[in-house]
Order: sequence, then structure tokens, then C-alpha cells
Amino acid sequence: MTHHMIGKVLQGRYQIVQNLGAGVFGQTYIAIDTEQPDHPKCVIKKLKVSCSQPSYLQTLRLHFITETETLKYLGNHDQIPQLIACFEENERFFLVQEFIEGHALTAELPINQRRSYLWSENEVISFLYDVLGILEFIHSQGVIHCDIKPENLIRRAYDGKLVLIDFGSIQPIDFGADSVLPIYKVPVTSLGYIPPEQFIDQTQPNSDIYALGMIAIQALTGLSPLQLEIDPNSSEFIWRSPQTLVSDYLAAILSQMIRYDYKDRFQSASEVLRALKQMPVDNWHPQTIQPEYSVVDSVENSDDCAQRFAFPKSPPLLTGIRLGLAANSLVMGFGVYSLMNSSPAYSETETLYKATEEYQAGDLEEAIALAKSIPSSSNVYPEAQTTIQEWQNQWQIATEQYLVAQTALREGRLSEALHAASQVPDILYWQLKTDKIVEKAKAKIEAQTSDLLTKAYEKAAAKDFSAALTYLDQIPQETSANVLVKQKLDEYKKKQQVRAIYLLQQAYNQAAVGEFNTAVNFLQQIPKNTTVYKVAQNKLIEYTRKQRIQAKDRKIRTSKVASAASATYEQTSKQRSFEPGNQMQEVNVTTISNL
Repeated sequence: MTHHMIGKVLQGRYQIVQNLGAGVFGQTYIAIDTEQPDHPKCVIKKLKVSCSQPSYLQTLRLHFITETETLKYLGNHDQIPQLIACFEENERFFLVQEFIEGHALTAELPINQRRSYLWSENEVISFLYDVLGILEFIHSQGVIHCDIKPENLIRRAYDGKLVLIDFGSIQPIDFGADSVLPIYKVPVTSLGYIPPEQFIDQTQPNSDIYALGMIAIQALTGLSPLQLEIDPNSSEFIWRSPQTLVSDYLAAILSQMIRYDYKDRFQSASEVLRALKQMPVDNWHPQTIQPEYSVVDSVENSDDCAQRFAFPKSPPLLTGIRLGLAANSLVMGFGVYSLMNSSPAYSETETLYKATEEYQAGDLEEAIALAKSIPSSSNVYPEAQTTIQEWQNQWQIATEQYLVAQTALREGRLSEALHAASQVPDILYWQLKTDKIVEKAKAKIEAQTSDLLTKAYEKAAAKDFSAALTYLDQIPQETSANVLVKQKLDEYKKKQQVRAIYLLQQAYNQAAVGEFNTAVNFLQQIPKNTTVYKVAQNKLIEYTRKQRIQAKDRKIRTSKVASAASATYEQTSKQRSFEPGNQMQEVNVTTISNL
């Protein structure tokens, strides 16, 4: 199960911004390096840890250190991502690698034999040269990639070269303890590209060559490895049809790359490159040959076969390739299955694989029914039973988390929706469903972010930094503007602090001239989360008390002034009552009023 990591900052600098998915060996994310001026992207890999026992962690720690040294050296190759950093945090192990701008080879491969998308022979040859050069380098360093597939080959945007990513050489310690790799642990996108020996812990350098050959065949035919037909006599796949436009020489090379038994394949990338260099590219012409199902196992037989099918004259290397040159004989092993078709266990293993396909496609009932059909006498039975239990548990979790994410999205709790979506197990059916929720939630978060940022800017322009900070705090961490939001938070907090000091000084100035009312007004504007807030509160108490005393004194003075004015008026009135003419004036006034 994936863990909620979006928005988290590792080592104080690498901020997780996107989840790329989970694999057998751990979780992968895109992050940004906040310490660099332009915040470049990088890839973070969190390695899977099965338990927290000290002895296990110590063993894994030593393994981690050893393997990262190898990855550092591999990163010196121009077509392998550089290892930027590796570290341990909270008993979790992390790799930081260069992010490659470009697209996966998956986007270029044909699907379902669409003729307009099929690769030409020259395009396939260029592809092989490009990747074989990488494999030649990594194999010379004693490293086997173990997961060559279209998703792990990135067409680099700036120069068009292929870059090999996602090295699987660093593995959990307990993974190596199993003698057989359970099918349900293999990523769906890897099925078909993994050679048989890799499932029984006998991985060879030419296991990578097998996978590369499979991709080349897919490019020529438009068929994925799992869509190819199997020859019931040889237990190898038939890939070359009358419609496949490919020269016999290249077809022979590809067939030797993907032979079922690794001993019958090319033994190194250098051997394949030498074979390609001897290829008569200018002289070949595509032929439509009706498939036959003979396999040539010796140099002499290959000569006879070449004559029988009227192949053009070929360089010596071609006649030395130990496989048939008829259209049918350019076949391949069944990839993930190492047992012969005639073996009962083969069909049972295939049944479990078919069940896995149904499970990933969303039909849990059919997947369980297929797995349960495997008899208890089969050596695949224990794995099938374990797989059923695993599927049921994962399916229940996926259902629950999907519903939580769906409800949270509907109610506007966008961060909760993203968190719940990240908890959905790695099941293709559920991942596709939750991807829609994630897309909608992120779109709403971006709109919400834009609105809150606008309001924050307006408040900051009015020097109301407290309100601006309140708006910024409401922005979800999952926003793509998270770095900008953090910058503005820091900026506005500093400006809020400066303004708080300014308000305190103004309060002092007003208090010094006895304007306690104005001083109190300044103090009341100082926010709580500032360093001078405590001082401001103490001064607020002091100035409020002085404000009351001042108001009381004013009241007393006003009262005294009023009393004095009243006494003066009375005294004046008495004096006027004895002045001549006052009485007559009053009579006159009365007389006039009666008129």
C-alpha cells in the first residue's frame, strides 16, 4: 500500500510533489529540490522495509550503502540517471536521482498491429544500438537491470536519446530469500518482458537481452509479449508472421536474443552489437514466408534450412546462430513462465497468471475462481491460496479507500480525497478509477489556490498581513504552488513582525504625550504570533489603566469647571437683580408679551 507523502519535505530540501507508483522494491515519487534556485525536479525512491527489527535494519543498511556506491558509478554514463543523494530518515531508506525530461518508450510502440505505427527495420536497429550500448556498460560493472521494459526507457527530450531508469539491483533483503518470485508480486507492466530464469533466482546478464529483444519484436509486430502465440512443440513463441516486414538476418538476431533457455541466447550485449555490425542492411528485402515449425540446433542444419527457404547469402555470423531461420522459428520463450507446455504445472502457472490478469482488470470473482481451480496437488497451490487471501484483503482496502476519496471529493475535502486515493493498493482497475478523483481534486485545489492567493495579495497590499497569512494557511499542501505559498508565508510573517514592532513604537510615542486612547488602539492591532505580542499585552494593561485614570481626571476637571461656571452665573444674576431699570425691563417685557 502506498503512503501519503505528497507535500512532505525530506532532509529539509526535497519536497514530494507527485506519486509515480509502487513496485516490488518500494515507492517512487517526483520531488523538487527547494535548496536550488530554480527548484529542479528529481526522483525519490523510498525502499521497501519489511520489518523494524534492529538486526534486519542493520543488514539492510549495509546492503543499501553497498548498492548505492554502484549506482553512483553507473550514473556516470550519459544515458543513466545520476544518483544525487542517498540517506536514511526515520528508519526508511531513500534514493534521490536525476529527473529525465521526456516520455516513456511506451508512447512510441505500436498497439494491436496498427500498420501505420509499426516500426521499420532501421528504426528497430537504431533502437537496439542505443540500448545495447547502455547494457554493455552496466553489465561490465557487474550489474543486471532486471526490469527492462518500455516504461523504463525514457526518450530524453533535448537530444532524443534513450535513458534507462529504475534500476532494480537494490532489493529488500527478504526478497532474495525466496527461491521463486511469486507472480502476484510482479508489476503488471513487467509481465512478458521478464525471462523464465528470473523467476527461479537464476538471473543472468542476458536476461536483460531477452527483455530488449521482446521490445524490438513488439515494435515490429504491434503485439505485446503476452499476445504472442506459443509453439506447442518447442514451447517457444511464434512472432514472425507473413505480414512482418523484417529481414531474415535481423529476425535471427532477435530470435536468439529471446530464446527460452538463456544458454541458447547471446551471452552479452557486445555479442549482439557485433552481430548487428555484420548485418547487410543495404541488401535485405522483406520476404513473406509461410511459417513452418522446425528449429535448427546446429550450424549444418542451419545451412540446409537457409537453402530450403531460399534466404539471401548471409555473413558467417548468421549461419552460426543456433536457431531456425524459417519464419516460424523466430520464436520466443513464454517470458514469465519457465516450465514446458507439456508439463501440468505449466497450465496451472498459466492459470494463476490469467487470474492475475482478471484481478488487475477488475474482475475479482473470476480471478478467485481461476485461482481456486488449481488443484491442491499442484506445487502452485500454496501460492494460489496465498494470492487469493492477498487479493481479497487488497480489494477490500481499495474499495473502502476509493469510497472515502469519492465522498471527500464530493464534499469538498480535497486533501482528504488525495490522501484516501494514495492509500488505494496497486491494482490497475482501482488505480484507473482513483486517477479520475485525483485529477478532479487537483484541479479544484489549483482553482482554490488561485483564489486564496489573490485574496492574500490584496490583504498584504493593505498591510493586513494577519489576514493574508490566514488565507495562505487555507491553501492545501498538495497544490503545485506549494513552494510559492511557503515563500509568501515566510515573507508575510517577516513583514507582520516588522509591522508589529512599528505599531508598538507608535504606541510608545502616543503614550509619551498622554494620548493613551491612540496608544491602546495601536497595541490592539499587534497579532498574537509576533515576538512583541507579550510586551504589547503588558503595555496594553498599563495604558488601559492610565487611560481610565486619565478619563477619571478629565471627568473631575470637567465637573469642577462646570461647578465654577454655575457659581459665577449665580453671582452674576444676583448682581444684575439690584441694577436700576431691571424691574422696569421685566414689566415691559411682560406687558409686551400680553399684547
